[in-house]
Amino acid sequence: MMMHRFLTLIIMGFGILVIPHMVGAQELPSLQNLIDQAKAGDIIIPKPGTYAGPLLIDKAITLDGQNQVTINSGGVGSVIFLKADGATVRNMRLVNSGESHNDLDSGIQVRGNYNVIKDNIISDVLFGIDVQQSNNNVLLRNIIDSKDFDLGVRGDGIRLWYSNNNRIEENTITDARDVVVWYSRDNTIARNHISGGRYGLHFMYAQYNLVKENTFQSNSVGAFLMYSDSVVLKNNRISHGLGATGMGIGMKESSDVTLEDNTIVYCATGIYLDVSPYQPDTTNRIKRNHLAFNSIGILFHNDWTGNELEDNQFESNFVQVSVNAGASAQRNGWDGNYWDDYQGFDRDQDGVGDSAHEKRVYADRLWMDVPVASFFKGSAVLTMMDFLERLAPFSEPIVLLKDPRPKMTPDVQIARAPDVQAPTVADDDENLKYDPFGLSKRVPKYMNQ
Repeated sequence: MMMHRFLTLIIMGFGILVIPHMVGAQELPSLQNLIDQAKAGDIIIPKPGTYAGPLLIDKAITLDGQNQVTINSGGVGSVIFLKADGATVRNMRLVNSGESHNDLDSGIQVRGNYNVIKDNIISDVLFGIDVQQSNNNVLLRNIIDSKDFDLGVRGDGIRLWYSNNNRIEENTITDARDVVVWYSRDNTIARNHISGGRYGLHFMYAQYNLVKENTFQSNSVGAFLMYSDSVVLKNNRISHGLGATGMGIGMKESSDVTLEDNTIVYCATGIYLDVSPYQPDTTNRIKRNHLAFNSIGILFHNDWTGNELEDNQFESNFVQVSVNAGASAQRNGWDGNYWDDYQGFDRDQDGVGDSAHEKRVYADRLWMDVPVASFFKGSAVLTMMDFLERLAPFSEPIVLLKDPRPKMTPDVQIARAPDVQAPTVADDDENLKYDPFGLSKRVPKYMNQ
């Protein structure tokens, strides 16, 4: 069969681009002619080997590499440009995209609805999977990493932009920049493992999204919500958000947010709140979270109100709660939390402290009020100053918070996200068969080059 020397691909509406594909001195064959000849509903199973990208998929076909096919884009453009409804890309290895941020060079660019992208290995690409103005897609069990660039100039592992009702589940994303959900709503992000990035998950103007049972590890920030309302984060495990800006979960001007049953450990800041909730007459619900071994458990950017903090477990944080600007966190609701530094008793043995847990601010605020003093945080000098002021305070200390019913024993269940397995060849799950066109009844067509 004749080798295809050139691939003609329409990219981003800018016309026709003719690209040769070479790896060393060997020319790679392309699958584009097979895709062009296929009809909606066909299944393309190429012979094992490496093929040239970029590829354009513009019809509802299934491209199945059976874990034996690699598409190499030769450092140009996106490996696959998916502009169809109801297509499937599975069991492929997609590598070596271009490096253009303007063109969003990706492993797969998705511009359609009801597509399934699953069990792929997407490596050495700028962006992993870019989903733009596309709804009801499934991204399942993909393994993704970006190019070996400095963190700030890598692409995003997964990027949703004006895209709704998508399912992002059981993906493993390593050493990409962010996972981004911007201007998108009603998406489910579940059981993913995201590590080695900047923002494990970054919401911007995104509403009604569900984030559950994910693992965020060794990112600068686990999850950050900006101007995003009615988001639910539950049963996630976040760890090792370190560095000057490291944090587990952050919120800026975000309202009606639910944080439940999350485990946040070994972060510079566990939970960060900046003017949240923002919308009038709304609350944020922060319940049954386990915050342990963080530099600061919860940090309020300013004296704000509207957060309900109940049944959380604060354990072995260097500072349990802090507020910038010498303010207090009393205007929020504190009830039934476990504090490992509570010094009261439980004489009636009901599991609740007989007296309220009060947190007051003494000289240990020096490291917050004078930034250069933070170098000495935890030192014997500041510890001694704090002890002396507690012994004989020069002024009335600020009451930071009061929990009227502190729990005596920790009973918060630690969220443990399930292990994420590498992609394997799997039968289509019934609940993943998005088939609005009735194409699944067609006889599969095995097409080899």
